[in-house]
Amino acid sequence: MEPANSEMNILSNGKSHDLRDDLVVPMKLLPEDDQLDDMDGGQENQEFLPNADGKKTIKFTDFEGKTSFGMSVFNLGNAIMGSGILGLAYAMANTGILLFLFLLTAVAALSSYSIHLLLKSSGIVGIRAYEQLGYRAFGNPGKMAAGIAITLQNIGAMSSYLYIVKSELPLVIQAFLKADPSSDLWYLNGNYLVIIVSASIILPLALMKQLGYLGYTSGFSLSCMVFFLSAVIYKKFHIPCPFDEYSTANSTAAHLNVSHHVHEHVHEEEDSHCYPRLFTINSQTAYTIPILAFAFVCHPEVLPIYTELSKPTKKRMQRVSNISIFVMYTMYFLAALFGYLTFYDNVEPELLHTYSRIDPYDTLILCVRVAVLTAVTLTVPIVLFPVRRAIQQMLFPTKAFSWLRHIAIALVLLTFINMLVIFAPNILGIFGIIGATSAPCLIFIFPAIFYIRIVPKDEEPMNSVPKIMAACFAALGVSFMVMSLSFIIIDWTSGSSHSAGGH
Repeated sequence: MEPANSEMNILSNGKSHDLRDDLVVPMKLLPEDDQLDDMDGGQENQEFLPNADGKKTIKFTDFEGKTSFGMSVFNLGNAIMGSGILGLAYAMANTGILLFLFLLTAVAALSSYSIHLLLKSSGIVGIRAYEQLGYRAFGNPGKMAAGIAITLQNIGAMSSYLYIVKSELPLVIQAFLKADPSSDLWYLNGNYLVIIVSASIILPLALMKQLGYLGYTSGFSLSCMVFFLSAVIYKKFHIPCPFDEYSTANSTAAHLNVSHHVHEHVHEEEDSHCYPRLFTINSQTAYTIPILAFAFVCHPEVLPIYTELSKPTKKRMQRVSNISIFVMYTMYFLAALFGYLTFYDNVEPELLHTYSRIDPYDTLILCVRVAVLTAVTLTVPIVLFPVRRAIQQMLFPTKAFSWLRHIAIALVLLTFINMLVIFAPNILGIFGIIGATSAPCLIFIFPAIFYIRIVPKDEEPMNSVPKIMAACFAALGVSFMVMSLSFIIIDWTSGSSHSAGGH
């Protein structure tokens, strides 16, 4: 292990000594705090910049990646896939099919462009850490801003996943065991269950030294979401519209002896809502954009996954990103479409709850709930890695890798998140503020302004098309942040109970 260097040792624009084009010298330009683990010399063999003498400069990575292309796709896809998929059918019900498809396509394309900006900036200076790109662009304020945004965003995401575990797992156990809902059994207590899941599953995975090791669990997690999607498509063809509520189907004979005329009138009214809408504008339509944007937040994980990618090049990592985004884009649209075509205007913000209105003991839906619980549980360790790295960058910037620190940060984070989930059940408003500020920063604003600052002016002047596009992208992020905060404030002041699904 080489001695730790200060952050000022990052050479401007990644330039080093003059080397011949075909010369490879194992050297390091990155500080010790930009290293993930035991570092081996590697090389960035793309986006070389010519130096003053017209010769190319070799840039080097801080880690010799060993994670395969497929495993990297699984990891990034798992980072993209979140609990937000459960709310996309509701979002489609409030936009219409065509408007939803347009918005989903736009957000997916913008997310891919944002990753392109990150990878371009990373290739210029040979840095593969979000926080260090912030440092390279704006010094310590840039590094702290990126670190804080990553920490807040991912803590909010992990908390939302564990909230699903806390609320859904007791219902699944209760349904499988046919237990009495009013019983005081410990294994029906969500607080106990979330602690057990965190200690037995999440913590061991979070202690992995390298993110690439989680490729297998990421693949299994994605297969669980594929099962969820398959069940949604299957149920579309087996649930009539309008559907009968479970309580109605099992009501007393007295309740069934209602007026036949009234019964027919109700069904005629419900039938009028059993057709798809292509365009819909209502009070909930404005929440669709935040829901979709948060559903594609994966940017804190991009550079760590890039670091561990085998044969790492900007083009290869962009392919990983594009494939992951396209697969999630397809799954998101199909889940939203078939969920919406099953329930139309009756779909709830959480899709699985709508199925429970038909039959809470449906075996297939119970299995789907287990699959979703498995998927979100296995996503938490993926999301925890960038938070731990951000904390190390902010608090221990010159320290070499330490197992003790590695384990301690994971324990502290999981303990804090468990306390949030258990003792602060009414913090959804805080999560809304976090999501409306940190997500636009990570997706839109930071990648664009880092790109503008890092890419040399002699290569791309400020009036060049790429930098003008990046500036517009940053302005779009600011507009998105203002819009999201405005909706949240209006919601609070009006006392409404709207809730936007998070990543």
